[in-house]
Amino acid sequence: MRDGDWLTETGARIRGVLKVMVDAGWLPGGTAVIGTGGMWEFVAVGRTSDLYMTAPDVSYDVASLTKVMATWPLVGQAMAEGLLDLDAPVSEYLGVDEALPGAGVTTRQILTHTSRLNQVTWLERHVGTGQHLAEAILSDPLEEPGYQYIDQGFILLGLVLENLYGTGLDRLAEDLWEEMGMHSTSYGPLGRSPSVAPTECRLVGAAPDWGVVHDEAASLMGGVAGHAGAFTTAIDLGAFAREMLRMHEGGRGPVPKPFVRASWQPHVDAGHRLSRGLGWLVTPEGVVHHNGFTGTGLFMHPRSGRYVGVLTNAVHYGRDRTGLTDLRSAARAALVPQAYDSQS
Repeated sequence: MRDGDWLTETGARIRGVLKVMVDAGWLPGGTAVIGTGGMWEFVAVGRTSDLYMTAPDVSYDVASLTKVMATWPLVGQAMAEGLLDLDAPVSEYLGVDEALPGAGVTTRQILTHTSRLNQVTWLERHVGTGQHLAEAILSDPLEEPGYQYIDQGFILLGLVLENLYGTGLDRLAEDLWEEMGMHSTSYGPLGRSPSVAPTECRLVGAAPDWGVVHDEAASLMGGVAGHAGAFTTAIDLGAFAREMLRMHEGGRGPVPKPFVRASWQPHVDAGHRLSRGLGWLVTPEGVVHHNGFTGTGLFMHPRSGRYVGVLTNAVHYGRDRTGLTDLRSAARAALVPQAYDSQS
């Protein structure tokens, strides 16, 4: 299928799924970007809340997309600059006791979610203890070997990056995003306005989270963390996808081609016919993707250069997030036929 036809057809498909979700009252609305090469198309359906319409320039809390939009590329940059070894224990960069149970965990293990760190991210238990966060995370006994999606590893990587560069993760990430032309992407807090989508209303009768990070652990860290905290628009999400695909093909940029290519290869079995690369999930058809709990996701097919990104505040009406699986499946499926076509 020609690129122009694919853009039109995929846009209509994503728009249709979003409309069903909005009409059913499952979420207020959402945006999407569909692109390939120098072409892209935007979808905007519904509202950000009861008051304001959504649009491609509305900012959404991307939740765990922060892992691959901030921490992952900064790790690649630090590795290229000779500051970070993927196979060295992270404790070497954090200045913590090397006798701690998790002191031997490496950056590679964190990126592949095989670190064996505690999968429960309950940072409240460390409040008021006076213990450094990195030491607290690495003090927990290690879990059994195997694949397990874990936030705490990316929290550690955020702390590692801050130690390596001597500045905050938000500043590091925003410099990176500026270099890639992503002028509307940042960590919070953002001002409450029609250009920012609120997330969850946690207490009935109270105001929703709006312009502040939804993730509780990131909130305890001041809204800036390696696993969550970033906000972006459909326009900037498309710019990110386009730049990553370009760097995958050897284009100049802050993230080196070898790191991007290695990241988008299967490293460990993640179950459900998926593999985990470095940070990213990889499908048998070669689609690489990552999701965010608030209702976000980015799907790319490096071989064809096509991508689909979706931004919603699906948690606005509660954490069931009904219909979100269908939306993500539609985004992924839009890239699968092309994957088969390019192999034939």
